[in-house]
Amino acid sequence: MRLTTRALCGAARAAWRESFPLDGRDVARWFPGHMAKGLKKMQSSLKLVDCIIEVHDARIPLSGRNPLFQETLGLKPHLLVLNKMDLADLKEQQKIIHHLEGEGLKNVIFTNCVKDENIKQIIPKVTELVGSSYRYHRGENLEYCIMVIGVPNVGKSSLINSLRRQHLRKGKATRVGGEPGITRAVMSRIQVCERPLMFLLDTPGVLAPRIQSVETGLKLALCGTVLDHLVGEETLADYLLYTLNRHQLLGYVQHYSLGEACDDIASVLKHVAVKLRKTQKVKVLTGTGDVNVVQPNYPAAARDFLWAFRSGVLGPVMLDRDLLQGPPAVEP
Repeated sequence: MRLTTRALCGAARAAWRESFPLDGRDVARWFPGHMAKGLKKMQSSLKLVDCIIEVHDARIPLSGRNPLFQETLGLKPHLLVLNKMDLADLKEQQKIIHHLEGEGLKNVIFTNCVKDENIKQIIPKVTELVGSSYRYHRGENLEYCIMVIGVPNVGKSSLINSLRRQHLRKGKATRVGGEPGITRAVMSRIQVCERPLMFLLDTPGVLAPRIQSVETGLKLALCGTVLDHLVGEETLADYLLYTLNRHQLLGYVQHYSLGEACDDIASVLKHVAVKLRKTQKVKVLTGTGDVNVVQPNYPAAARDFLWAFRSGVLGPVMLDRDLLQGPPAVEP
Protein backbone atom coordinates (compact mmCIF):
# COMPACT_ATOMS: atom_id res chain seq x y z
CA MET A 1 0.00 0.00 0.00
CA ARG A 2 1.36 3.42 -0.98
CA LEU A 3 1.14 6.01 1.78
CA THR A 4 -0.04 9.49 0.88
CA THR A 5 2.24 12.49 1.39
CA ARG A 6 -0.15 13.78 4.05
CA ALA A 7 -0.02 10.50 5.97
CA LEU A 8 3.76 10.37 5.77
CA CYS A 9 4.05 13.98 6.93
CA GLY A 10 1.65 13.45 9.82
CA ALA A 11 3.59 10.44 11.04
CA ALA A 12 6.95 12.17 11.23
CA ARG A 13 6.41 15.91 11.44
CA ALA A 14 6.50 16.15 15.22
CA ALA A 15 10.16 15.13 15.18
CA TRP A 16 11.30 17.25 12.20
CA ARG A 17 13.95 19.89 12.76
CA GLU A 18 12.91 23.52 12.58
CA SER A 19 16.42 24.65 11.61
CA PHE A 20 19.68 23.15 10.37
CA PRO A 21 22.75 23.47 12.66
CA LEU A 22 25.14 25.83 10.89
CA ASP A 23 27.52 26.71 13.73
CA GLY A 24 31.14 25.69 13.38
CA ARG A 25 30.98 25.15 9.62
CA ASP A 26 33.75 27.06 7.81
CA VAL A 27 32.25 27.85 4.42
CA ALA A 28 35.47 29.57 3.28
CA ARG A 29 37.25 26.19 3.23
CA TRP A 30 34.74 24.74 0.78
CA PHE A 31 35.41 27.05 -2.14
CA PRO A 32 38.70 27.29 -4.05
CA GLY A 33 40.44 30.66 -3.93
CA HIS A 34 42.09 30.46 -7.36
CA MET A 35 39.07 31.75 -9.30
CA ALA A 36 40.08 35.44 -9.37
CA LYS A 37 42.44 34.58 -12.24
CA GLY A 38 39.50 33.36 -14.33
CA LEU A 39 37.54 36.55 -13.67
CA LYS A 40 40.51 38.72 -14.74
CA LYS A 41 40.80 36.73 -17.97
CA MET A 42 37.11 37.33 -18.65
CA GLN A 43 37.54 41.07 -18.06
CA SER A 44 40.44 41.20 -20.52
CA SER A 45 38.21 39.53 -23.18
CA LEU A 46 35.32 41.97 -22.68
CA LYS A 47 36.32 44.26 -25.53
CA LEU A 48 35.59 41.36 -27.92
CA VAL A 49 32.13 40.71 -26.44
CA ASP A 50 28.69 42.07 -27.43
CA CYS A 51 26.55 40.37 -24.79
CA ILE A 52 26.88 38.21 -21.69
CA ILE A 53 24.87 35.07 -21.00
CA GLU A 54 24.98 34.14 -17.32
CA VAL A 55 23.97 30.53 -16.64
CA HIS A 56 22.74 29.52 -13.20
CA ASP A 57 20.97 26.54 -11.62
CA ALA A 58 17.16 26.88 -11.66
CA ARG A 59 16.95 25.13 -8.27
CA ILE A 60 18.70 28.11 -6.63
CA PRO A 61 17.53 31.08 -8.76
CA LEU A 62 18.03 33.61 -5.93
CA SER A 63 21.13 32.13 -4.25
CA GLY A 64 24.80 31.82 -5.02
CA ARG A 65 25.19 33.94 -8.16
CA ASN A 66 28.56 35.65 -8.18
CA PRO A 67 28.00 39.40 -7.49
CA LEU A 68 31.37 40.19 -9.08
CA PHE A 69 29.89 39.29 -12.48
CA GLN A 70 27.56 42.28 -12.28
CA GLU A 71 30.27 44.56 -10.93
CA THR A 72 33.01 43.70 -13.41
CA LEU A 73 31.09 42.60 -16.50
CA GLY A 74 27.93 44.66 -16.03
CA LEU A 75 28.49 47.14 -18.86
CA LYS A 76 27.37 44.62 -21.47
CA PRO A 77 23.80 43.48 -22.27
CA HIS A 78 22.98 40.60 -19.92
CA LEU A 79 20.77 37.50 -20.26
CA LEU A 80 20.24 35.19 -17.27
CA VAL A 81 19.64 31.56 -18.26
CA LEU A 82 18.28 29.40 -15.43
CA ASN A 83 19.27 25.91 -16.51
CA LYS A 84 18.22 22.45 -15.26
CA MET A 85 14.59 23.56 -15.13
CA ASP A 86 13.57 19.89 -15.30
CA LEU A 87 15.09 19.40 -11.83
CA ALA A 88 13.50 22.53 -10.31
CA ASP A 89 10.04 22.89 -8.80
CA LEU A 90 8.81 25.90 -10.82
CA LYS A 91 5.27 26.21 -9.47
CA GLU A 92 6.23 29.74 -8.36
CA GLN A 93 8.05 30.68 -11.56
CA GLN A 94 6.37 34.09 -11.81
CA LYS A 95 7.42 34.89 -8.26
CA ILE A 96 11.02 33.98 -9.18
CA ILE A 97 10.89 36.31 -12.19
CA HIS A 98 9.41 39.07 -10.02
CA HIS A 99 12.24 38.72 -7.47
CA LEU A 100 14.88 38.80 -10.20
CA GLU A 101 13.31 41.88 -11.78
CA GLY A 102 13.66 43.56 -8.38
CA GLU A 103 17.41 42.86 -8.64
CA GLY A 104 17.52 44.48 -12.08
CA LEU A 105 17.48 41.25 -14.10
CA LYS A 106 14.86 41.88 -16.77
CA ASN A 107 15.88 39.15 -19.24
CA VAL A 108 15.47 35.61 -17.89
CA ILE A 109 15.00 32.31 -19.75
CA PHE A 110 14.48 28.89 -18.12
CA THR A 111 16.14 26.01 -19.99
CA ASN A 112 16.79 22.28 -19.98
CA CYS A 113 19.90 21.71 -22.08
CA VAL A 114 19.59 17.93 -21.92
CA LYS A 115 16.36 18.07 -23.96
CA ASP A 116 17.07 21.44 -25.66
CA GLU A 117 13.99 22.92 -23.96
CA ASN A 118 13.53 26.68 -24.56
CA ILE A 119 16.97 26.82 -26.24
CA LYS A 120 15.46 28.38 -29.39
CA GLN A 121 14.48 31.47 -27.36
CA ILE A 122 18.11 32.40 -26.66
CA ILE A 123 19.47 33.53 -30.06
CA PRO A 124 16.50 35.87 -30.80
CA LYS A 125 16.75 37.36 -27.28
CA VAL A 126 20.52 37.92 -27.61
CA THR A 127 20.02 39.46 -31.07
CA GLU A 128 17.40 41.81 -29.62
CA LEU A 129 19.63 42.82 -26.68
CA VAL A 130 22.67 43.48 -28.89
CA GLY A 131 20.54 45.35 -31.44
CA SER A 132 19.21 47.74 -28.80
CA SER A 133 22.63 48.47 -27.23
CA TYR A 134 25.61 50.55 -28.30
CA ARG A 135 28.39 48.28 -29.60
CA TYR A 136 31.21 50.87 -29.40
CA HIS A 137 34.14 49.83 -31.63
CA ARG A 138 32.35 46.62 -32.65
CA GLY A 139 29.58 48.53 -34.43
CA GLU A 140 30.81 47.64 -37.93
CA ASN A 141 31.42 43.98 -37.10
CA LEU A 142 28.67 41.80 -38.56
CA GLU A 143 29.32 38.86 -36.27
CA TYR A 144 28.22 38.65 -32.64
CA CYS A 145 30.51 37.42 -29.85
CA ILE A 146 28.82 36.29 -26.63
CA MET A 147 30.53 35.38 -23.35
CA VAL A 148 28.98 32.56 -21.28
CA ILE A 149 29.63 32.92 -17.54
CA GLY A 150 28.42 31.37 -14.29
CA VAL A 151 29.43 29.48 -11.17
CA PRO A 152 30.80 25.94 -11.72
CA ASN A 153 28.70 23.04 -12.99
CA VAL A 154 25.51 24.91 -13.93
CA GLY A 155 25.60 23.81 -17.59
CA LYS A 156 27.54 26.51 -19.47
CA SER A 157 29.23 24.04 -21.81
CA SER A 158 25.97 22.08 -22.15
CA LEU A 159 24.23 25.29 -23.24
CA ILE A 160 26.82 25.89 -25.98
CA ASN A 161 26.48 22.32 -27.22
CA SER A 162 22.67 22.61 -27.14
CA LEU A 163 22.76 25.84 -29.19
CA ARG A 164 24.99 24.13 -31.77
CA ARG A 165 22.58 21.21 -32.03
CA GLN A 166 19.63 23.54 -32.55
CA HIS A 167 21.15 26.04 -34.99
CA LEU A 168 24.02 24.25 -36.72
CA ARG A 169 22.88 20.61 -36.43
CA LYS A 170 26.33 19.82 -35.05
CA GLY A 171 27.48 17.88 -32.02
CA LYS A 172 29.64 18.70 -29.03
CA ALA A 173 32.17 21.50 -29.24
CA THR A 174 32.95 21.65 -25.52
CA ARG A 175 33.51 18.97 -22.93
CA VAL A 176 30.85 18.63 -20.24
CA GLY A 177 30.77 16.72 -16.97
CA GLY A 178 28.74 16.18 -13.82
CA GLU A 179 31.29 17.74 -11.53
CA PRO A 180 32.75 21.25 -11.21
CA GLY A 181 35.95 22.29 -12.94
CA ILE A 182 35.60 20.65 -16.36
CA THR A 183 36.13 23.96 -18.21
CA ARG A 184 39.52 25.23 -17.07
CA ALA A 185 40.17 28.36 -19.13
CA VAL A 186 38.57 30.96 -21.38
CA MET A 187 38.47 29.13 -24.70
CA SER A 188 38.66 30.18 -28.31
CA ARG A 189 35.41 31.21 -29.93
CA ILE A 190 32.82 28.54 -30.72
CA GLN A 191 30.29 29.12 -33.48
CA VAL A 192 26.69 28.45 -32.43
CA CYS A 193 24.65 30.11 -35.18
CA GLU A 194 24.93 30.99 -38.89
CA ARG A 195 22.22 33.66 -39.19
CA PRO A 196 23.08 35.82 -37.41
CA LEU A 197 26.72 34.76 -37.35
CA MET A 198 27.28 34.20 -33.63
CA PHE A 199 30.22 32.91 -31.60
CA LEU A 200 30.31 32.07 -27.90
CA LEU A 201 33.20 32.13 -25.45
CA ASP A 202 33.03 29.35 -22.86
CA THR A 203 34.56 30.28 -19.50
CA PRO A 204 35.51 28.43 -16.31
CA GLY A 205 33.05 28.54 -13.41
CA VAL A 206 33.82 31.35 -10.97
CA LEU A 207 32.37 31.41 -7.46
CA ALA A 208 32.11 34.53 -5.32
CA PRO A 209 35.24 34.98 -3.14
CA ARG A 210 32.96 35.22 -0.11
CA ILE A 211 29.85 33.10 0.07
CA GLN A 212 26.93 35.01 1.56
CA SER A 213 26.14 32.44 4.28
CA VAL A 214 26.74 28.84 5.28
CA GLU A 215 23.24 27.93 4.07
CA THR A 216 23.95 29.49 0.65
CA GLY A 217 27.17 27.48 0.57
CA LEU A 218 25.25 24.28 1.33
CA LYS A 219 22.76 25.02 -1.47
CA LEU A 220 25.59 25.63 -3.94
CA ALA A 221 27.31 22.43 -2.84
CA LEU A 222 24.07 20.43 -3.15
CA CYS A 223 23.85 21.60 -6.76
CA GLY A 224 27.39 20.34 -7.37
CA THR A 225 29.36 23.59 -7.64
CA VAL A 226 32.20 22.14 -5.54
CA LEU A 227 33.50 18.63 -5.02
CA ASP A 228 31.39 16.86 -2.41
CA HIS A 229 34.28 15.74 -0.22
CA LEU A 230 35.23 19.38 0.51
CA VAL A 231 31.94 19.81 2.38
CA GLY A 232 31.42 16.17 3.33
CA GLU A 233 28.97 13.80 1.65
CA GLU A 234 27.16 13.08 4.92
CA THR A 235 26.82 16.78 5.78
CA LEU A 236 25.33 17.43 2.34
CA ALA A 237 23.02 14.44 2.65
CA ASP A 238 21.84 15.69 6.04
CA TYR A 239 21.07 19.17 4.66
CA LEU A 240 19.24 17.56 1.73
CA LEU A 241 17.14 15.43 4.11
CA TYR A 242 16.35 18.49 6.24
CA THR A 243 15.27 20.44 3.11
CA LEU A 244 13.13 17.65 1.66
CA ASN A 245 11.29 17.16 4.95
CA ARG A 246 10.69 20.89 5.47
CA HIS A 247 9.23 21.17 1.97
CA GLN A 248 7.24 17.94 2.44
CA LEU A 249 8.95 16.39 -0.59
CA LEU A 250 8.93 12.79 0.52
CA GLY A 251 9.81 10.98 -2.70
CA TYR A 252 12.89 9.59 -0.93
CA VAL A 253 10.64 7.54 1.38
CA GLN A 254 9.21 5.45 -1.45
CA HIS A 255 12.39 5.50 -3.55
CA TYR A 256 14.32 3.81 -0.73
CA SER A 257 11.32 1.87 0.70
CA LEU A 258 11.71 3.53 4.10
CA GLY A 259 8.10 3.02 5.21
CA GLU A 260 7.88 6.50 6.74
CA ALA A 261 9.61 9.87 6.64
CA CYS A 262 12.60 10.27 8.95
CA ASP A 263 14.65 13.29 10.00
CA ASP A 264 17.66 11.39 11.35
CA ILE A 265 20.32 11.16 8.64
CA ALA A 266 22.16 8.24 10.29
CA SER A 267 18.98 6.13 10.26
CA VAL A 268 18.20 7.03 6.64
CA LEU A 269 21.74 6.31 5.41
CA LYS A 270 21.85 3.02 7.32
CA HIS A 271 18.64 1.92 5.58
CA VAL A 272 19.94 3.09 2.18
CA ALA A 273 23.24 1.26 2.66
CA VAL A 274 21.53 -2.00 3.65
CA LYS A 275 18.99 -1.75 0.81
CA LEU A 276 21.70 -1.10 -1.80
CA ARG A 277 24.11 -3.59 -0.19
CA LYS A 278 26.64 -0.85 0.38
CA THR A 279 28.36 -2.37 3.41
CA GLN A 280 31.94 -2.83 4.51
CA LYS A 281 33.80 -5.20 6.79
CA VAL A 282 35.50 -3.55 9.75
CA LYS A 283 37.86 -5.18 12.22
CA VAL A 284 36.85 -4.66 15.84
CA LEU A 285 39.34 -5.40 18.63
CA THR A 286 37.74 -7.42 21.45
CA GLY A 287 39.02 -9.21 24.54
CA THR A 288 39.15 -12.47 22.60
CA GLY A 289 40.86 -11.04 19.49
CA ASP A 290 39.91 -9.31 16.25
CA VAL A 291 36.35 -9.76 15.01
CA ASN A 292 35.13 -8.82 11.51
CA VAL A 293 31.91 -6.80 11.72
CA VAL A 294 29.77 -5.78 8.74
CA GLN A 295 28.86 -2.09 8.94
CA PRO A 296 26.83 0.20 6.64
CA ASN A 297 28.97 2.24 4.28
CA TYR A 298 27.57 5.65 5.21
CA PRO A 299 29.61 7.74 2.70
CA ALA A 300 28.52 5.45 -0.18
CA ALA A 301 24.88 5.70 0.94
CA ALA A 302 25.19 9.50 1.16
CA ARG A 303 26.60 9.60 -2.39
CA ASP A 304 23.63 7.60 -3.67
CA PHE A 305 21.19 9.92 -1.84
CA LEU A 306 22.87 12.98 -3.42
CA TRP A 307 22.86 11.31 -6.86
CA ALA A 308 19.12 10.60 -6.54
CA PHE A 309 18.49 14.31 -5.84
CA ARG A 310 20.77 15.62 -8.59
CA SER A 311 19.39 13.28 -11.24
CA GLY A 312 15.76 14.16 -10.45
CA VAL A 313 14.82 10.71 -9.13
CA LEU A 314 13.44 12.31 -5.94
CA GLY A 315 11.34 14.78 -7.94
CA PRO A 316 11.74 18.50 -8.70
CA VAL A 317 13.00 20.66 -5.82
CA MET A 318 13.16 24.42 -5.20
CA LEU A 319 15.99 25.03 -2.73
CA ASP A 320 15.18 28.77 -2.56
CA ARG A 321 11.57 28.31 -1.48
CA ASP A 322 12.13 30.17 1.80
CA LEU A 323 13.63 33.18 -0.03
CA LEU A 324 10.61 33.31 -2.34
CA GLN A 325 8.33 33.84 0.64
CA GLY A 326 10.04 37.17 1.44
CA PRO A 327 9.54 40.49 -0.39
CA PRO A 328 11.45 40.97 -3.66
CA ALA A 329 14.59 43.08 -3.57
CA VAL A 330 14.26 46.58 -4.98
CA GLU A 331 16.74 47.65 -7.65
CA PRO A 332 18.77 50.63 -6.36
